[in-house]
Amino acid sequence: MDSQKVEMYMMNYSKYVEGDKLMILKEMLQRADDSKFMRLQAISLKDPTMMLIVSLLAGGLGIDRFMLGDTGMGIGKLLTCGGLGIWAIVDLFLIMGRAKERNFEMIAGALA
Repeated sequence: MDSQKVEMYMMNYSKYVEGDKLMILKEMLQRADDSKFMRLQAISLKDPTMMLIVSLLAGGLGIDRFMLGDTGMGIGKLLTCGGLGIWAIVDLFLIMGRAKERNFEMIAGALA
């Protein structure tokens, strides 16, 4: 992929990936061909800030985990009412990082 497309992608989507993974992502993008760039455009990434808001408002019901694709964790949170609130509070601190990890996994999968 040409450097202009890589820089454009990095500018637009760097907030969706952890800071320590940005260089890895940039290298992966530079090695990818243009056909994979179209596949990247089709991926629906989760906004970490939106996930924090969802976790704040409905975290006790496990909706944040369902949105990330962690169905088992979502069911666990739903059945225990967010671990009696403790699990919901812990997830307030962890959900943004988990969303960024999940986004990186989705991007890496599309580039593989």
